[in-house]
Amino acid sequence: MISEKRAAWIVNALSIAIPLVVAVLLSIWTKIDLGTWTKVLPHAIGVINTLTSLLLILGLTAQKWKRIDLHRFAMTGAFCLGAVFLVCYVTYHLSNPSTKFGGEGPIRIVYYTVLISHIGLSLIVLPFVLRAFLFAVTNQIERHRRIAKIAYPIWLYVSITGVMAYLMISPYYSAH
Repeated sequence: MISEKRAAWIVNALSIAIPLVVAVLLSIWTKIDLGTWTKVLPHAIGVINTLTSLLLILGLTAQKWKRIDLHRFAMTGAFCLGAVFLVCYVTYHLSNPSTKFGGEGPIRIVYYTVLISHIGLSLIVLPFVLRAFLFAVTNQIERHRRIAKIAYPIWLYVSITGVMAYLMISPYYSAH
């Protein structure tokens, strides 16, 4: 079994490394040709964010019903979908240029407000989610509850705004 100190170090390292790696990969101007199949990834990401939102809501509901087995299933599913999201997101942006939002007027302000808050809070929530998951799997339930009270609403917001951003930009994916 991994020591608590080592687990905390891993969580901290991932909390820093993941955003840095994503930022570096997104800043690469020359895209890597991985094939046309990568064009469907934004739609897969939209589905992943939708399923994550639903699992998060199910997880909270199950916890309120004291159905810990269902809570564990839903939250583990949401956590795993987060990893799949990350792989899809990086793969898409490594192989495709960024899609420009084509909306004008007030919808443009709404879109960028949703997108910026989504991205910013996704960076903030990562270490909280990692710690909540770590505390859950190591059966540190009181610590898990305390951090989940912070992580959960932010994670749900990030997940739902991911769906919103996808729905607003999806008409413009076919433009490139």
